[in-house]
Amino acid sequence: MKKRYIILAIVFLGIAAGLLTLPATVEKTPVTPTELLMDIHSNNRFINSDQLAKRIIDGDPVLFLVDVRDKAEYDKYTLPGAINIPFDQLLNDDWRGYLNQNVNDIVFFSNDDVLAEQAWVLCKQLGFKHLYVLDGGLNYWFETIMQPKMPKATEPTEAFDLYTFREGASIYFGAGSVAVPVPAEPKPKPQVKKTIPVQKKVKASAEGGC
Repeated sequence: MKKRYIILAIVFLGIAAGLLTLPATVEKTPVTPTELLMDIHSNNRFINSDQLAKRIIDGDPVLFLVDVRDKAEYDKYTLPGAINIPFDQLLNDDWRGYLNQNVNDIVFFSNDDVLAEQAWVLCKQLGFKHLYVLDGGLNYWFETIMQPKMPKATEPTEAFDLYTFREGASIYFGAGSVAVPVPAEPKPKPQVKKTIPVQKKVKASAEGGC
């Protein structure tokens, strides 16, 4: 919960900067801070990875996925059918027709929540409708859909039903053909071999002389 509030603080800082740089062609729809805060605290903007996976698999015709990361990240991996609108280009006139509409459910996503939430608040502030955020972003998508974990034997039947769905979804989304980012494990430090000094034997001189 604490993490969520930290993210929201970052979002508002980003929004404050973003609203100052709105293009002159963008009309600002009056949205009161109270209305915006109520929408934020309701958490109705979030769609979880299981809900999104089902809608993609079902071919939901009103689903419109927007990847707000940069093009390099988008080219490396994105969700099926998603278009790339980098966050710094979000308010360009080229994209306004895609975002300001009343038909599709627009789902913003990024690696985590931060950029996607900023995109949501910016567009919400402008009066755009049917806006959502992928909860946990692609990081949580990989954790739940692409790499589902087997429930413990003590968990309820619902947990196993969910796992079965995620297993099927991971196959649908080609888990075996996608390079899942795994943090590199720290390499063990090389052990320094201890050297034990060996004293050379000194030959004893023979007693007596020639």
